[in-house]
Amino acid sequence: MQCPRRHSLHNRMGPHSRAPSGPAVSTRLHQQAEDKTAPDQHAETSRSDLQRGSHPDRTLGPDARVDIGAPLRRLKAMNGGGISRRETLGYGLAFAACAGDTGAQRFSSAPIVNDVTQLNPITVAAIRRVTTVDQVCALVRESRGPVSIGGGRFSQGGQTACDGCIQIDTRSMNRIIGVDRPARTITVEPGVTWRQIQEATDPLALSPAIMQSFFNFTIGGSISVNCHGDYVGHGPIIESVRSLDLVLADGAVAVASRGQNPELFSAAIGGYGGIGVIVGATLDLAANDRLERFIQTMAVDDYPNWHRAHVLARTDVVLHHAVLYPRAYDQVLTDICSKTDKPLTEASHLAPQGRADSFSRFLLDVDTFAPFAPALRQYLYDPLTMHTGTVAWRNFIASRDAFSLEPTSRAHSTYVLQEYFVPEGRFRAFVTHLRRILRAHQANVLNVAIRHTKADRTSMLSWAQEDVYSFVLYYQQGVDTVARAEVQRWTRALIDAALAEGGRFYLPYQIQATPRQFEAAYPGARAFFALKREIDPQTKFRNRLWEAYDEGH
Repeated sequence: MQCPRRHSLHNRMGPHSRAPSGPAVSTRLHQQAEDKTAPDQHAETSRSDLQRGSHPDRTLGPDARVDIGAPLRRLKAMNGGGISRRETLGYGLAFAACAGDTGAQRFSSAPIVNDVTQLNPITVAAIRRVTTVDQVCALVRESRGPVSIGGGRFSQGGQTACDGCIQIDTRSMNRIIGVDRPARTITVEPGVTWRQIQEATDPLALSPAIMQSFFNFTIGGSISVNCHGDYVGHGPIIESVRSLDLVLADGAVAVASRGQNPELFSAAIGGYGGIGVIVGATLDLAANDRLERFIQTMAVDDYPNWHRAHVLARTDVVLHHAVLYPRAYDQVLTDICSKTDKPLTEASHLAPQGRADSFSRFLLDVDTFAPFAPALRQYLYDPLTMHTGTVAWRNFIASRDAFSLEPTSRAHSTYVLQEYFVPEGRFRAFVTHLRRILRAHQANVLNVAIRHTKADRTSMLSWAQEDVYSFVLYYQQGVDTVARAEVQRWTRALIDAALAEGGRFYLPYQIQATPRQFEAAYPGARAFFALKREIDPQTKFRNRLWEAYDEGH
């Protein structure tokens, strides 16, 4: 049975989703179409399941015998027919270790999903990896329990699952439907990553208009959290979204844009899977300009005036962010990338992909645990690695790999993000709060990135009702209950500080805010939940975030 469709991108090729132009893109799409297979829509095993050592189909007791070759054969099939010796050895050892464990750590009869922090394991009823819109429609329509949506799993507080749900894994819906070069738009499925968009558009001298700071995130996930980046003069991603295709709770597909179903458009972007499943999107593109980097350090109190004069007042600046150095929190490093016609100093179009090497992980350990780390980074590492005068393509500068920051292990401690938004005029006041709170709690903050974002008055759950500065905290914490409780205390203090200055906090991270804090930060939630009652009366779309703050779930 096929989905009921209401002008879905999968049965139209409109002016903003036509077949891509240029041999590089058309060849790539043709290859994807030939290579794409349609596995059983109820298949639950993924590579992450195998790495985690939990399989939904079987439970092992202390006397169970394990065929290590079977999962390796399945893994080989998922990798297109081959895995390396190193992978074979690694997975073999992992399965052997699991087979020999007669204690608490065994294969589970139900799958467990987690996020990158490894702080939020959630036992779900099933994981359904989907490849088509019809599969999504059928799963949603036939489900009698909660449904959650998972993408790249980079959110950090259970926003992609809840206990007992069916999690729809959209990562295999990863086709680029079309690029309209004259209109500068691209239409994609939700599992497409920013890296895929860069690879498709770079040969056409185009680049994403707005994307996150790392290329690993899926488009569906980025839209669901209403992400933002370093782009000067722009707001969150909702500004660059032309239209969405959504599977609603009844299994039907609705097209949402500013002109068609605008309420759905406003609720789904930044709606964290509470309204429906994003199964397609058309996004704006921009020119892939040459950019020249300029680096400068200054006192944090001088930054707002400098930013207005040297960033906001200029029309040639494309990317900008600043770094507030822990643990004094009184100095910032500013990073400007502006348009230039100068020769390239970096010829590559895209940065290389890959996980952190041993030296990078050593530096992360030093940055985390060494008492002299802040000074080492501020006065040695950053001056040696960040250079004024570097000229590179916009796509190269924006193509950073999140896995390059991955630590060796998250077993005893982990690395987490938080983000706060404050109006332009309250920058210095919030820095004073932030400095006091983080130092009082001795929070092990490695980095505070500062960005500026234009107002977003379209999303129901907007975090920027006016132009704001954002403060992104990257910190290390323990995984035990004492460490978690301490993080909750200083997080709630920072939320109160942001609210006191007319600001807000960001929702993709650990769910620490009280219901009162959530309501104060997101007054649009009342309209959001009212729309959800109308189109999802059984509260089918659910996750840990909405279980925490939606009283009607």
